[in-house]
Order: sequence, then structure tokens, then C-alpha cells
Amino acid sequence: MSSCGWRALLALAVTGVLLTTLGVTLIFINPIIMRDQVIKNVQIDPSNSLAYPMWRDVPVPFYMAVHFFEILNPEGILRGEQPALAQRGPYVYREYRPKDNITFNDNYTVSYRSIRQFHFCAERSAGSESDELVLPNMLALGGALMAENLSPLMKLIFNDAMTQLNQTLFFRKTVREILWGYNDPLIDLLNSIFPGMISSNDKFGLFAEMNNTDTGLFTVNTGLDHINKIHQLDKWNGNNMVSYWNSTQCNMINGTAGEMWSPFRTPSDTLKFYSPDACRSLELVYERSSTTLRLPSFRYVAPKTMFANGQDYPPNQGFCPCRESGAMNASTCRLNSQVFLSHPHFFNGDPALSQAVAGLNPTEEEHGLFIDIHPLTGVPLNVSIKLQLNLFTKEVKGIKITGKMRTLLLPLIWFDESGRMDGPIVSTFYHYMVVVPALLQALQYVLLVVGFLLVITSFALALHTHRQRKRHSPFSSHQTDQ
Repeated sequence: MSSCGWRALLALAVTGVLLTTLGVTLIFINPIIMRDQVIKNVQIDPSNSLAYPMWRDVPVPFYMAVHFFEILNPEGILRGEQPALAQRGPYVYREYRPKDNITFNDNYTVSYRSIRQFHFCAERSAGSESDELVLPNMLALGGALMAENLSPLMKLIFNDAMTQLNQTLFFRKTVREILWGYNDPLIDLLNSIFPGMISSNDKFGLFAEMNNTDTGLFTVNTGLDHINKIHQLDKWNGNNMVSYWNSTQCNMINGTAGEMWSPFRTPSDTLKFYSPDACRSLELVYERSSTTLRLPSFRYVAPKTMFANGQDYPPNQGFCPCRESGAMNASTCRLNSQVFLSHPHFFNGDPALSQAVAGLNPTEEEHGLFIDIHPLTGVPLNVSIKLQLNLFTKEVKGIKITGKMRTLLLPLIWFDESGRMDGPIVSTFYHYMVVVPALLQALQYVLLVVGFLLVITSFALALHTHRQRKRHSPFSSHQTDQ
């Protein structure tokens, strides 16, 4: 072989070694590059053109689906019969959550208010807002329960007032009235007897004070000082604790605002967030790994202890006084309205709760809440937060309106706030978080294989050339002749 041929073989071998070295190097530096890119693209920084718009306007369209439990036997309940319920709905609302008054602070935090706006979606609903349903009269029931400790004379006055105002414990109202408010002379009466019982003097509705209002002043970490702190709540309404409950642990504000979480999650991590609607921090646990929108995901679900009572789960003792496990007494953060929170249909609760009324059928598929998270970035891909509002009912001695009602928790509504990442952001996310890493990973192995083949090929060619030269050398020929 000529000197040019040997130089070509040497160049081939050197190229193979370089490609192999580059492939090995990529195996080690690809995770570092990916980690740096994730950190750069999730930090809450106005100069970041990818992460900041996603945080400011969460790219997940949210919907709130409301299901009512209509009362089928109102007169029978007053006679002491088991309540019979029929689920109605859903009545679905598109929910918008624009951030307002965004202010960056000197300690790597940002403060903002999240304004909630609801618009009825007829095409997704199983009825209209004008549908009339027979439901519990929350004002009358709440007033009756609070009147239990009044003097006999005041009870007589209360009973007379309820008669004069034509109040009944069950009434027929439209969906729009129950959710967004209706006028009732009982509001003035109750506020005169129990000052501050109802915060609004105009209308009463389950969500009357939610539309076009914010859920408080959130202050969260931007992650610019340490990525593990990103989205963690620093304060809510200027405090790092609430005062609704009876223990420090239950009053603590933990986790995030419930929109995004820190990146680089592992199955051992839990998902913590503070819910103004539940007046407490909630914690979800890892269930399984899956794929959502073609992206790897972790599914987090509610542990069975979320609404357990203090006897079954001692850390929840601070939320008591409690009833059966599966329903949390929220009266202290709901103006003493004797409202209990639970999973829909009392899923994960004591069977006694669902058996006390007719018409419930709890299943995990229909009534379990979950959040699917992209573990690398902490961005939610699919969310379904389901909660149920229940009213405490009982016969109140001396208050005629309560009749002979059984002592139990009566389901009123359950709602599902759900969102699934949609639109162009899905393609962008898939490109940067799946395609690019896959290409980089493929590139490192291609370089390894090609480099290794070039080295082997150059070695084989050199060995073959050496044997050929040896076979045709004069010395070899002389030995053969002898």
C-alpha cells in the first residue's frame, strides 16, 4: 500500500476514535444539557420567552362541571325517611384564570392575584341554567342549626319569622339562582339574629362571590435562586399559615398554588398545593407512570387519608370536630355554615356516609381526583380535581322547619375542575421534551456505532494490507521456494 493509502487508513481510524469519543461524551453531557435547558425554560422570568407566558397564562383550558343532587322525597325527609337523591347535570362552565397585579420581589418571589371568570358552556352541559331543581334551602337549614342554642323565646320568634317569610327546608330554584345568587328576605333576618353569618347582603349563591373575583394574593418562588423552590408558596394573603383549624400542622400553607410544580420529579415525591376553596393544603401521592398527550407522565391521586377523621388518621385531628372518615368539617372557613367537604359520592369514605342516603354509587373512575404531571418539567398535562359539598342535617328541637330529619350529611353538589393541555403548546412541548432528547440520544449511539465501525474497519484494512504485503514480500517468496 502506498503512503497515501496508509494516511487514509490512519485518517479513518482517527475519525472513528473521535466519533466514538464524541458519542461517549454525549452520553455524559446530554443529561447535563437537558437539565440546564429544563431549568432555563421553567424559571419564572419575564425575559424567558417560553416559560413566562406559560406561567402567566397557563396553557390548559379549564372547565368546571357541576353536578347537583336533586331531592326526590322532600316531604318524606321531614318525616324522618332516608333521603332519596338523583344526580343532575353536569352544568359546565369554561373557567378563565388570568393573573393580575404581577409584582416581582427582591427575594426571588413573585406576587399576583388570579382572577376567576366563568362562562356557561351549553354544548358541554346536560341542561340549561334555567333548569329548576328541588334542593335543600341552605339559608333556612343553616339558620335552623344555629338557632339550636337560642332561648325558647327566641326560638318562637325564629319560627314565626320563618312562617312569615314562607321559608321551607326544601325549595325549587334554577341552576343559575343556586350557583350565582338569588334574593331572599331571609338574608336580612339571619344577619340581624346572627351578625356576619352571610357575607353578602344582596344575594346568596354557592358561587356568588367567585365570578370575577380573585382567590387571594399568592406569593411564589420564581426558582431563580434555586430550581427546587420554584412555584413553592412563600405566602398567601401575606401569611404562611391560615387560622381556620385547630393545629399548627393543619394550618400550614404547603406546596404550590396548584398550577405547576418543581421539575425533575421522582415517584417518591408527593404533590402538594394550597386550595383556597378547601381552605387547606392538599397532598396527592404517586400512583403510576403513564403517557399523556404522547408525553411521559406521573399520575398523582388523593390518598385515602385526605378526608379521614382524626381517629382514623391522627394528623387530621386539627380539622375536627369530625364525623365519619371521608368528610371534612369546613364550617370554620365557611361562616359556620355546617358544610362538609368530601370526594364525590363519598368515594374513599366510610360506607356509612353513602349508605345514609339513596342514590349514590362511588367509583374511582367517576369520582377519584387526579393530576397527570410531566415529571421532567413539573408541568401538569391533565387535571381533574373533584370535590363534593355536603350539608349537615338534623332535627333541631324547638325549630319546626327541621321536622324529624335524620342526623346525616346530605350531598348538595359535586364539581369537577378539569383541564387538559391543548393547542400549539402541545406540539412545542412534545418537540422540545420528546423529539429533541430522542434525537440527541439517537445521535450519541449513532456516533458510537459509526465510530466503532470506522475503527474496526480501519484496523481490519490495515491488518489485511499487512498480510498481503507479507505474502508478496521477496523474503516470503524465497522461503517458499526452499
